[in-house]
Amino acid sequence: MLRFISFGSGSSGNCYLLTTPTDGLLIDIGVGLRSLKKNFRDYGLSFSQVHHVLVTHDHADHIKSVGSFSKDQHIPVYTTKVVHEGITKNYCVQQKVPSDYVNYLEKGTSFTIGDFKITPFGVPHDSSDNVGYMVEAEGTAFCVITDAGYVTDEMKEYISKADYLVIEANHDVEMVKNGPYPAFLKERILSHTGHLSNVECGEALVENMSEHLKHVWLCHLSEENNHPELARKTVEAILRSHGIVAGADLQLEVLKRKSPTGIFDLV
Repeated sequence: MLRFISFGSGSSGNCYLLTTPTDGLLIDIGVGLRSLKKNFRDYGLSFSQVHHVLVTHDHADHIKSVGSFSKDQHIPVYTTKVVHEGITKNYCVQQKVPSDYVNYLEKGTSFTIGDFKITPFGVPHDSSDNVGYMVEAEGTAFCVITDAGYVTDEMKEYISKADYLVIEANHDVEMVKNGPYPAFLKERILSHTGHLSNVECGEALVENMSEHLKHVWLCHLSEENNHPELARKTVEAILRSHGIVAGADLQLEVLKRKSPTGIFDLV
């Protein structure tokens, strides 16, 4: 059985875990290792279950602890060459990924690590590079898309293939426009290399989801420009306007920004 847990999703730190009965991988480690270890322990998990790490991009809230984890646990880290170079240059990452554990991947090229088939694909963002992941295991397709300025045709393809989907619903556009952020930051968030809004997320779902999509988690919500209930209700309304009922046709949940979700069994 494939299982999923989020240990944090937002600008304070991002980290997701997927496990099978014999294998485990983390996607991003932007949270502190001390709190991550406590969260693992609280849910009856162990770092020894993790055998691989995938990284989406080189912003600090996704990579802060990746080098320390890799070094301490002797775990390989997979991402593009450009992202690895960005990790090396990022001053927020005090412990870099040891060279023995640096592994390069190519977007669009699938590979297998342990129990998992991984297909990386491009996601537009103002990092050095950014990768979404389709992870297949136990006959299940799990997709992660975070920090996306807009929805590309390639992203649409993977949304349509997913049985389970983590997708960004970062902000409410009016909250950004009317909020306290300086103009340059508002422009960044709303640009094609910024973040997906609640509406853009909902529209991406109704336009591309398949009948076999079972569960959607909204991720990377802004603390200043969004609210969990607003994100959920906005996406629910867009789905409902196209005859899709959250809670009946699929499950829809919002990932917590700074705490674990609990473990989900993906069957």
